[in-house]
Amino acid sequence: MSHNPIRPWRNIDRRKTRQIHVGNVPVGGDAPITVQTMTNTLTTDIKGTIAQVQACAEAGADIVRVSVPDQASSRALKEIVAESPVPIVADIHFHYKRGIEAAEAGAACLRINPGNIGDESRVKEVIQAARDNNCSMRIGVNAGSLEKHLLDKYGEPCPDAMVESGLDHIKILEDNDFLNFKISMKASDVFMTVAAYQMLAEQTDAPFHLGITEAGGFVGGTVKSAIGLGNLLWAGLGDTMRVSLSADPVEEVKIGFEILKSLGLRHRGVNIISCPSCARQGFDVIRTVEALEQRLEHIKTPMSLSIIGCVVNGPGEALMTDVGFTGGGAGSGMVYLAGKQSHKLSNDEMIEHIVEQVEKKAAELEQTRAAEDAASQAAE
Repeated sequence: MSHNPIRPWRNIDRRKTRQIHVGNVPVGGDAPITVQTMTNTLTTDIKGTIAQVQACAEAGADIVRVSVPDQASSRALKEIVAESPVPIVADIHFHYKRGIEAAEAGAACLRINPGNIGDESRVKEVIQAARDNNCSMRIGVNAGSLEKHLLDKYGEPCPDAMVESGLDHIKILEDNDFLNFKISMKASDVFMTVAAYQMLAEQTDAPFHLGITEAGGFVGGTVKSAIGLGNLLWAGLGDTMRVSLSADPVEEVKIGFEILKSLGLRHRGVNIISCPSCARQGFDVIRTVEALEQRLEHIKTPMSLSIIGCVVNGPGEALMTDVGFTGGGAGSGMVYLAGKQSHKLSNDEMIEHIVEQVEKKAAELEQTRAAEDAASQAAE
């Protein structure tokens, strides 16, 4: 909604964290909340993995994670990193040598739990490799893989056990003077996840990587992630995030941005506001929105579009969007531009015309932004 001011009641005060870098992407501090995903190809399938990374980057992913379970994957990682348009996180679990190899291969970050990779000397080797190669780390606490002594102490996975695990891992890194890390507290249970992040927020200024792990399939996982991540983001917690779905990683990226857009935390592409349709609709809303979603995927400029089937809510929604169309019956409707009535349009011409108007508006917004950037640079 580029032509409307930000309302105070919509503001979210983000938790103040220290800023780290994953490659050239800042995480934490005043940096935008980044969206991540993870490849599901075999890492040794270099071409397939690179193709998936590139598809995710095209969808908007700021960072992509790749699993590195063995030496062959470490060797493949170097080529994947070289071809990737975004920073690559190497997912390491227990073998400290994979961490060293990944850092040397150019990984921008290691997903690792320092306490799980062996004695102190091995931990120091991985930390040194990360330091030497300007590689950050993510401490990845997961309710499904908590340390045995914590499960014995608490009896079951719970927020207290997760936080204690996280603080133990943090201490290892801080004792070795390594502060270039972020941390996650993931569980498949929404309540446990939210509670763990809330508890940990009071005890560290490390950036948070948000996620509901093993969230499920596309529909169920999307709902669970929206509830859990939405609660945390609304409370100001979170610096980077991944929506974990049993689905195409590209879909994870799209859902991640939709969650951020719904909270006004970050905007990318066209935000389509549409009605569910009913007997009053003047055109087929559902098919129209499906077509527009596909036709407008190439637009990266943040902007809004309302597609409403009738005049009950259509004019009011159109007042708040960059481009709008409201059904009016008799085979035609009204086009709105920048919140104002512009012209009538036949339903048959609607999709092509709306795409044209959105593209035109996106170009105007980009031109304005470029001019503002140039003026800002000149002032410096």
